[in-house]
Amino acid sequence: MTVDGLVENPQTWSWQEMHALPPSTYVGDIHCVTTWSKFDMTFAGVSVDTLLEVARPTAEAKFVLAHSTTGYTTNLPIEDITGGKAWVVWDYDGKPLPPGHGGPVRLLVPHLYFWKSAKWVTRLELLARDRPGFWEQNGYHDRGDPWLEQRYQGDP
Repeated sequence: MTVDGLVENPQTWSWQEMHALPPSTYVGDIHCVTTWSKFDMTFAGVSVDTLLEVARPTAEAKFVLAHSTTGYTTNLPIEDITGGKAWVVWDYDGKPLPPGHGGPVRLLVPHLYFWKSAKWVTRLELLARDRPGFWEQNGYHDRGDPWLEQRYQGDP
């Protein structure tokens, strides 16, 4: 896992190093843009805040572009991944996250639609300006707040 871009200390962690970081768990709901939700989910991994504490974002860092092994990307304002709002997870309900659900590791941003929780994530690139990810380039909303029903570009 790499955190780079507009950071003072670009960092790459191995699998073992990631597991040695302070663990963090999310228990709550997730929401898909296709209108389904799953309740009382449990994911475990490390808080994105922990990764950013090490990498130290610069004052210019306002956005993050999450990169996956498949080439998939998704963009997020930095406010949506800090303050206990996002994790890099590898366990689901006490078991390793299955490949079909993004294992071995995925980004988890549960307060936004689930396309923002990139599967097979390997890199968080901090940016000064927003850069649309895969679905955002194809008409999906830049933020994706399920409570505002932000599915497509032009939604409030």
